[in-house]
Amino acid sequence: MPAERKPLISGNWKMNLNHFEATATLDKLRYLLAKDDYEVVDVSVHPPFTDIRTVQTFLESEKVPIAIGAQNCHWEDKGAYTGEVAPPMLAKLNVAYVIVGHSERREIFGETDVEVGRKVKAVFTHGMTPILCCGETLEEREGEAHHGKITGQVHAGIEVLTAEQVATMVIAYEPIWAIGTGRTASADDAQEVCGWIRAKVADMKGADAAAAVRIQYGGSVKAANAAELMGQPDIDGALVGGAALDPDEFAKIVQFRLA
Repeated sequence: MPAERKPLISGNWKMNLNHFEATATLDKLRYLLAKDDYEVVDVSVHPPFTDIRTVQTFLESEKVPIAIGAQNCHWEDKGAYTGEVAPPMLAKLNVAYVIVGHSERREIFGETDVEVGRKVKAVFTHGMTPILCCGETLEEREGEAHHGKITGQVHAGIEVLTAEQVATMVIAYEPIWAIGTGRTASADDAQEVCGWIRAKVADMKGADAAAAVRIQYGGSVKAANAAELMGQPDIDGALVGGAALDPDEFAKIVQFRLA
């Protein structure tokens, strides 16, 4: 990957770890990662909403250079949306990255491309960086419909943004059939789709935006396959699920260059 695109390794904790467990996890992780790791790789953790304040307090008090992330948000700043969390609420907690349009949000909770696009815009409005997720089901992959599916998701997520905004965001390719299944797209498969995504960004927002946008791969990423995935020219990091709950495994993923 080009030197200007610093890899971003993001740990998505999903609906796991209470705030006590979150502190214990981070406490171990901070001893496993060294200053050199943070100089070459950006790291973010995305705990459940109930943990974010605890995570913020721990990381800031211990001066750990891990960015705080959220797993989702609403697109409105406030209102009668019971159970939702607004972007400015996250910004007040120094959240840096917000995952938007994760496949579980789309597949289980019915989020549409339009709603995801609104969320991406709202995240930018409040000074945070969206991690826009896209990906296909096994049926779509086997039917060779994955390019069309991903193109539509990317288009809806970035069409209202400026080229300058797109250049600073993150897009995560996560084949749905590889999430939590133990199956991983081959490095060549992942690279092919990530290269396709970069080409679509170039078509929509220009070569400069395409060259700068960071594209993560997500889907059963682990220490054993991280180095091969990260070695691909269009893969600039990883959106890590289950392995992010194990500090030892997650640290090895962050340290993929040492493998």
